[in-house]
Amino acid sequence: MSTDRPSRRPLLPPALVGASLAGALALLVSPGARDSARDVAEHLPTVDVAAASAAPSDGLNLADTAEGALKAVVNISTVRTETGSPFGQGPFGADPFFREFFRDWQGDGVPKERREQSRGSGVIVKADGTVLTNNHVVEKASEIKVTLSNGREYEAKLVGSDPRSDLAVLKLEGAKNLDALPIGNSSDLRLGEMVLAIGNPFGLEGTVTMGIVSAKGRANVGIVDYEDFIQTDAAINPGNSGGALVNRRGELVGINTAILSRSGGYQGIGFAIPSDMARSIMESLLKDGKVARGWLGVLIQDLKPELAEAFDIDRSEGALIADVVDDSPAAKAGFQRGDVVVEVGGHSVRSSGELRNRIGLNPPGTRVTVEVLRSGKSKTLKVRLGTLPENPEALASADSQDSSVLAGVRFGPLDDGNRQRFGVTDSVQEGLVVTDVDRSSLAARAGLRPGDVVVEVNRRSVGSIAELNEATGSEERTLLLVVRGGQTVYMVIRS
Repeated sequence: MSTDRPSRRPLLPPALVGASLAGALALLVSPGARDSARDVAEHLPTVDVAAASAAPSDGLNLADTAEGALKAVVNISTVRTETGSPFGQGPFGADPFFREFFRDWQGDGVPKERREQSRGSGVIVKADGTVLTNNHVVEKASEIKVTLSNGREYEAKLVGSDPRSDLAVLKLEGAKNLDALPIGNSSDLRLGEMVLAIGNPFGLEGTVTMGIVSAKGRANVGIVDYEDFIQTDAAINPGNSGGALVNRRGELVGINTAILSRSGGYQGIGFAIPSDMARSIMESLLKDGKVARGWLGVLIQDLKPELAEAFDIDRSEGALIADVVDDSPAAKAGFQRGDVVVEVGGHSVRSSGELRNRIGLNPPGTRVTVEVLRSGKSKTLKVRLGTLPENPEALASADSQDSSVLAGVRFGPLDDGNRQRFGVTDSVQEGLVVTDVDRSSLAARAGLRPGDVVVEVNRRSVGSIAELNEATGSEERTLLLVVRGGQTVYMVIRS
């Protein structure tokens, strides 16, 4: 009696895979070759063909994912109304002397309105018609119209916007039971993971491009204040701004925002706002119509390798505190100038941008544990965040300068004459004013310039040339603390 068994086939050795036709025929006609092949086959591992064909699969189909996500991606059409000069755009503008001469050409003096139309994309995230998009898609819009993938149109109301992250929330009037895209966790994304960029530009009923996650946590791109972008090579073309970045499970993991391009077209680098950030900001906008961010009250800069060496820190990642605002949450919690923030709330901090995001995404009043390096030793500080001011100069990131030397730099006292000459405010109480910098010096190349106030050299306060020379010494590396435009920044000097 015979029993059915899965077929078993020998695996060909790598040397035989891709063998030439002549070699294959030689095996068929050469007894020696047949014997050799038989001996090899008897000792090769076997594969269960039936079992292999039944190998487990995640059951995910990109076409099905795209088709489902397209239903939730919408086209956004806006109208902006701007009031122009009542005298048009004549060669002399609104100069009253020439108005009478050019009145027929320039108009009747009544302010003119100019209507501008633009298009972008958005994502339905709730069945009641809640839509996420970019702020720049709907900014200053007097009319907002949303078209669904099935062609149905809705008037939309702006619930709230956040220019600092380039996000906005719309509500479709009279909408219900719409297809919505579930919001996934962008923190779960892995580098190399496949994603789809979906938009609905120019009323073309939706476009889909495919790529991978190229990088995470991209900051200092210079697009908005709060940057934590997902970088992808999925094409994000004009009109796709505000559209969806979707994972294979059909979850929203990002809001497509911008491309990095020299030509204006797609060049393989696109950026999306991660869904974790978008979700938090959306909830604030839906609840309060605005985003209230936590505030620490420090001036920060990246910890560059030369700064880490100057501070005798055995790492090159973190956020260096260049200054602490008086009476701020940071001041009350014991933060000091020169501290390096390496962790916030259990999350590592690699740059000033990451620190800004970690703090800013927390609501005011949140208690946060911060780990800093101070004089090479770890220290834990607990702070209760305040509310970010409307003009958050104290939270602005100060770009660190390249290394420089003092040769070719002239200093002056911080007296009334120099204060008036260089616009130094009364808040700067001590230091030496840079009055001149030799253009051929390394200091000039590094960015030190007249009007800068040097307040510290190698962590020591200076108020005179004698103190400056004493603090500088003969070391090959010198650390300066400079006040510029009311903000402080560390600089490393190499002789």
